[in-house]
Amino acid sequence: MLPRIKIQFLNGQLGTVGESPDGLFALVCGAAAVAKTLELDKAYTLHSFDELAKLGVTPENNPRLHKHVKEFYAEAEEGTKLIIFPVDKTKTFTELLDKDTGLVKELVTAQNGALRGIFVAGDGREATLTTNGLDDDLLTALPKAQQLAEWATTQLYAPLFIVIEGRGYKGGAVKDLHGEAYNRVGILIGDTVKASEGAAVGVMAGRLASIPVQRNIGRVKDGALKPIAMYIGDKPVEENASAVSDLYDAGYITPRKYVGKAGYFFTDDRLACVPTDDYAHITARRTIDKAYRIAYAALLDLMLDELPVNEDGTLQHGIIVAWQQMMENAVNRAMTAQGELSADADGAGCKAYIDPKQNVLATSKVELTLKVRPFGYARYVDVKLGFQVETAGK
Repeated sequence: MLPRIKIQFLNGQLGTVGESPDGLFALVCGAAAVAKTLELDKAYTLHSFDELAKLGVTPENNPRLHKHVKEFYAEAEEGTKLIIFPVDKTKTFTELLDKDTGLVKELVTAQNGALRGIFVAGDGREATLTTNGLDDDLLTALPKAQQLAEWATTQLYAPLFIVIEGRGYKGGAVKDLHGEAYNRVGILIGDTVKASEGAAVGVMAGRLASIPVQRNIGRVKDGALKPIAMYIGDKPVEENASAVSDLYDAGYITPRKYVGKAGYFFTDDRLACVPTDDYAHITARRTIDKAYRIAYAALLDLMLDELPVNEDGTLQHGIIVAWQQMMENAVNRAMTAQGELSADADGAGCKAYIDPKQNVLATSKVELTLKVRPFGYARYVDVKLGFQVETAGK
């Protein structure tokens, strides 16, 4: 076996019943080629909405791609980098996301591990509805997307998440995602177009690209989303509150309204897995993925380095302390100091530990545990409200 670094994600730890590349996303969208300017199955890098016109993309020849990019840059600042990857409209999500034969794998590889998230959308292909209330292709694509994201993590050391548009939603019951195990994949339902076959992935990608990794996409303090109208199926969001609630309970991401607030907000950032999974939300996924990348970069410089050991083959105390401190410093500098982790009184947001009893001489393996401290989120706020009355004579 080749010398290597292996990092395993710990689960069950939360106890729950220069240019920052953190927001570098790719938009994979069904499209039509434009002679001499836009080829299918080819990645293009944008920094502004105006650059899309240089590729010959218009609302007439590529309505969905044009819409998604326009809405992305309505949320994200001009200058934000976005990779677009137009693909054949007849390709299913299941085909595109296959880790062995799919085109998205080629995109991930070509971007050299830089992508943090991928948003997948269609255009023109009629949804095939099932009893699950969504395009049948969407549900077969879920495991493919998870496998692809896990492959990127383990093989490229480039963890990422994938959001698929919830095509074909017409209302009614949908498959409950809480029993699934896809903690790198989310499904968005709801669009800026009435009775749309797809979803507003451009809006979601733009909002995520403009906020730090620990920030929830539905944070009210960040302000309303830019669209002035959003729909769930054929009804405005404000007229379909029951559907928003039902979809949220089933594990989907949708837009919503708040009484007393103008505009629309996202409900939350759920992924398609059990709620008790430590990585059941995009905030947790992006936070731990950033720590993963930092840990890999820090440890890579130590590969095949000489390690002083004790007579029994264990690491000398000074080496253990140095490695632990190196890991903690790397994460604290890149994340805790940026407000992306919860800091303790000493300003630390992570803890590294190396078992001093492991025989490194015999195994040539160093096992290190790194834990980062995330933020809590005010998803439910309960208030006891009553009258303050002073009793006479007291």
